[in-house]
Amino acid sequence: MTDRASTTPNGPHVFGFAANGEGFLLDGEPFQIRSGELHPARIPVQYWQHRIQMAKAMGMNTIALYVMWNYHEPVEGAFDFHTGNRDIEAFIRLCQAENLWVLFRPGPYVCAEWDLGGIPSWLLKYKDIQLRTDRSTDPRYMSAVERYIDELAPRIKPLMTESGGPILMIQIENEFGSFACNPAYLEELRQLWIRHGISGPFYTEDGIVQLQQNQSNVAGGAIALSNGNAAQIEAVRKVFPLVPAMAGEVYPGWLTHWGDATFQGTSVDLSATLDAFMRKNLSFNLYVIHGGTSFGFYAGANLDPDSDAYQPDITSYDYAAPISEQGVATPRYMQYRSIIAGYLSSPLPDVPPPIATIPVTDSNGTRRLMPQRYASLWDNLPAALPLAQSIHPQPFEMYGQVSGFVLYRKRLMQYEGGALDIGDVHDYATIFVGDRYAGAVSRVDMPEPLALPLNVVHRAPVALPDVSLVQDKAPALDVLVEGMGRVNYGYPMIDRKGIEDPVVLHRRGGAHEVLTEWEVVLLPMETSFVENLRPLCSNPDKPGLFFIATLSIEATADVYLDMSEWTKGVVWVNGHNLGRYWHIGPQERLYCPAPFLSAGDNTVLIFDLHQTVARPVSLASTLA
Repeated sequence: MTDRASTTPNGPHVFGFAANGEGFLLDGEPFQIRSGELHPARIPVQYWQHRIQMAKAMGMNTIALYVMWNYHEPVEGAFDFHTGNRDIEAFIRLCQAENLWVLFRPGPYVCAEWDLGGIPSWLLKYKDIQLRTDRSTDPRYMSAVERYIDELAPRIKPLMTESGGPILMIQIENEFGSFACNPAYLEELRQLWIRHGISGPFYTEDGIVQLQQNQSNVAGGAIALSNGNAAQIEAVRKVFPLVPAMAGEVYPGWLTHWGDATFQGTSVDLSATLDAFMRKNLSFNLYVIHGGTSFGFYAGANLDPDSDAYQPDITSYDYAAPISEQGVATPRYMQYRSIIAGYLSSPLPDVPPPIATIPVTDSNGTRRLMPQRYASLWDNLPAALPLAQSIHPQPFEMYGQVSGFVLYRKRLMQYEGGALDIGDVHDYATIFVGDRYAGAVSRVDMPEPLALPLNVVHRAPVALPDVSLVQDKAPALDVLVEGMGRVNYGYPMIDRKGIEDPVVLHRRGGAHEVLTEWEVVLLPMETSFVENLRPLCSNPDKPGLFFIATLSIEATADVYLDMSEWTKGVVWVNGHNLGRYWHIGPQERLYCPAPFLSAGDNTVLIFDLHQTVARPVSLASTLA
């Protein structure tokens, strides 16, 4: 097998499988796929080329990429494959311009630690919806999938190798063997592509055990193994001898959840694994070679398989990848590059220079921003929905909202105190009676020292303020709910946000009342909302405040904002949502890439659920 250094993805090529299934062929010659995974949705478009060049300089000849369906169809029937980092065709052509091939992974389900595994949350408006399928297909789901592929396929067909593009193979679904056994569903997806004139090559991705148990391969398709290595490739070839196999996801690290003790996977060393791939001419894909950032509200979540505990993912998708979140070549990068280069007949290109960073030290040793109180959420509430829609509180999806926050408000007549039970809230709620903060409910079981000062409980009633502390005899009960990441893996993917259970007021003396007739205020916290805040703060002591600071710079460069002195919230820079921060860690810094900044003054806006007094924000040059 050769590295085919002289063969470029320009002009029609024939990519296929050896007759005996022993490997891949490019124009009839053996071909090793050396792939690194990049996610365009997690990388600013201005950095696409840099990250692609970084992967190439490490020895990759291929880029694998997920397409996050919900990133391109955020509103039902309205597709966006053009703006910002959503132009998938442009990304693929950049790979081609760098003489790299492409493995195309369009889902419709991708997992990827991405909200709902890439499936649009508007499908959850149907109370009995079945996502993916474990037995028979749900026609509402499949109709949406068909519309998605109908939109995507004509964009991809000209980019297949046979048409002169760089795409070698298309993956069908993702790790379906970890979900169910339904070969008919996978075949239905394959036929959707064939109907558009794309006859393959196709492949599937799964763990070797799940693949064998649930028959999650497709007819004539290659097999990619999750966490695969040389020994697993050899083993699966014995069971499926007619098609080639590769290591489809080789993990340099692992994902991280809010509340984890440390960032995961930092000690993984793939040197021996990569050396075996190169020595035996086996194909592989590093998942991920560069993770990037889940900007905005797109980070997903898991449920612990043993306890069902909710585990939302942090904003960073660093993943201990050889190319860091900021695009820096780590020591592992140089180590892996040396291993791969030793097996190639042509020298690798030079490693691209790193992106500049903003100087983060001043005369005191640390450069800091000092935010000021700017606005109160309570002075900027949009109009409530019509009351008829909200006899009982409903999840976000029933109101057509994707992410952010929802305020549920109920007037309490003849207030007497008591305790409030909002059930299994999804995912974090702050509760007020009038202007009095009562406490919070977290779906994540927070460490006690962090929960106690804020009176945060986990699936338990919240004690309401004593009647003597509330002046209004009929105060407003406000429940402000933040929806965090939707579950992206396994059976419990039907993960609606907000309040699903009846809200019960436990009155003093034992009586209880199911509260009805709620006002509902939608707060998706989109760019237009935060850019048009009225700078009012009529009650600066009521949590739910925006803080503002100015970052003045002479030239644009990358920087991290250290939020370790803040509690829980979201940061925008010049209207760009950097993502969530949370004092339970382990992530304390949010990445702000240079394209989000401009020379001169830049606006940093912080929304914190708990703090009423501003704390400093330090600048940092690295994630940790």
